[in-house]
Amino acid sequence: MNTAVTSTVPIAHGVVPAVPLSAAAVLDVRPARVGDAQAIHDLIGSNMAAGHLLPRTLSEIAIHASRFAVVVRNSQLVACGELAPLSPGVAEVRSLVVQDDERGLGVGRRVIEELRRRARAGRYRTLCAFTHDPRFFVRLGFSIVPHFWLPEKVAADCWSCPLFQKCGQYAMVDTQSGSGVVRPAIQELVSGACPCRTASPSNPLTAASRLQMGSGSPGCHAASRKPRHSTWR
Repeated sequence: MNTAVTSTVPIAHGVVPAVPLSAAAVLDVRPARVGDAQAIHDLIGSNMAAGHLLPRTLSEIAIHASRFAVVVRNSQLVACGELAPLSPGVAEVRSLVVQDDERGLGVGRRVIEELRRRARAGRYRTLCAFTHDPRFFVRLGFSIVPHFWLPEKVAADCWSCPLFQKCGQYAMVDTQSGSGVVRPAIQELVSGACPCRTASPSNPLTAASRLQMGSGSPGCHAASRKPRHSTWR
């Protein structure tokens, strides 16, 4: 019989399942190194089949290794996440991946907490994430917002994505770090084109002023939809 002592970690709406103390003792959350690039690349690649992650090249990961936080247990990299700057005031959680057999143990939360700490240290006003299943992020203090509240993301990535306007992702903003997101003034929400149709790298902000609340693509208004079933654990 396994008589290992277990512990539970409280979270916003319940507790993380019991974790053996012997296992928790060897859990290390640290900044990634260039030498971790291959393991990060492999972890992301092994989770691409679900269709919820953007592909990352090995060279890209190596170049931006310092942006990643990784979780290592018994010398094995089991989780990762990147703090990617979108502007001087906005950063995004990207490539958040937890190894299958580590899910439900609070490992993903440890990554978010580290990226949140970095965002505060970097004086980012807004920490955001884009996800197909918002429940994990909601439990950690994120809120769903309309996509056009984050025009930096639309301009940086969305407008050139092959799944533009049909990705089904929710825009999320961390309510526990920085000063949140700057909501467009109501007088700016006048009739016109959705920023998802007009944003570009050279025009990321003014596009947001041309959105009429309630119009635009479904992707722009994920906040009005209910979460779909997911196997996120």
